[in-house]
Amino acid sequence: MAIRLHITPTDSPLVGKSHWWGAPDLPSDIPYPFVEVSDDDGEIYNEPLTFVCQIRCSEIAPYDPEHLLPQQGMLYIFAPIDYFLGDEFSSLYYFNPPVVIYSEQEEGLTPYDLHWEDTGESVFRPAEQIEFSLSEKKSDDGLRMLTVPYQDDVTEQNPGHIALLQIDEEERWGLRFYDCGTYYILLRPEDMKAGRWNNAKGELFYY
Repeated sequence: MAIRLHITPTDSPLVGKSHWWGAPDLPSDIPYPFVEVSDDDGEIYNEPLTFVCQIRCSEIAPYDPEHLLPQQGMLYIFAPIDYFLGDEFSSLYYFNPPVVIYSEQEEGLTPYDLHWEDTGESVFRPAEQIEFSLSEKKSDDGLRMLTVPYQDDVTEQNPGHIALLQIDEEERWGLRFYDCGTYYILLRPEDMKAGRWNNAKGELFYY
């Protein structure tokens, strides 16, 4: 079994809840993840990693009978997918590693405030609501968690791993992985249970 994610726009407040895009509600003692990159002149600077989603673990617990994920707390997932969202000048590449952060804190959270220096605009897209459902299929297309990768090549190249998150293409977001593809954040089940989130790795499959 796996978990299917259903993402819909909403005007409802999503602070402290599971949501896709938006700003992460990071506790004050957890820094936002950046990637060190260099420009054409060799100047080094920090580029913010794309915030993908936050998962309130208590909301997903009923769909996780094997308890691969914590039953309480928050999971925050970041990935280098700016280019595939239409930012052709992004200095991030798909082989930059994703970042998964876990915090036990669920209450008293506020959205992280991060703006582009040149425009003053927020770096975040509008937050969208996540609803979960159980999928009888271990592998399928779409937005999914705790799933076997949809393409056999990904499973064969990453033995013992499953997808903490499977990100499929979505026309509404302008999200496209080259001609056609899927981005995975992979972990071994034993690493999930032990909270070894630093072992997460990204894998892009595309045609």
